[in-house]
Amino acid sequence: MRTWLIAALAGLSFSAVADTVNIDDATLERLRAEGVPVVDIRTAPEWQQTGIVPGSHLLTFFDNRGEAEPEAWLARLQAIAKPGQPVVLICRSGNRSTVVSRFLTENAGYAKVYNVESGIRGWVKAQRPVVKAVEAASTCERASAC
Repeated sequence: MRTWLIAALAGLSFSAVADTVNIDDATLERLRAEGVPVVDIRTAPEWQQTGIVPGSHLLTFFDNRGEAEPEAWLARLQAIAKPGQPVVLICRSGNRSTVVSRFLTENAGYAKVYNVESGIRGWVKAQRPVVKAVEAASTCERASAC
């Protein structure tokens, strides 16, 4: 898919995204403790730059050129969370994860998608724990995400 996907997904109606919930860092921590999977949709260089939320699954949605392959990404996501299960999405600032959250609720049948509104930037700014992406290699391998 090309960068037009961003524009197409960004134009989705807000009225039909009732199952997309913007969350703060405290809610992210609570959902993690409850076992809701956290999926980091950023690129590998971004993971290396800031680290990741502990336990995150690493599944890049948009590559460095802004391109995506939604069908392939969705197949990898379904190994982590099925459409009937809740899932948390995080990116750098909350913008890309908002777009992908809408994609999941509007087009992929996901019932409950949580979007970390401030992204990893907010998480780090709040001095929440991060781990190096290298430490998450086993998660990446299990999900065939990297």
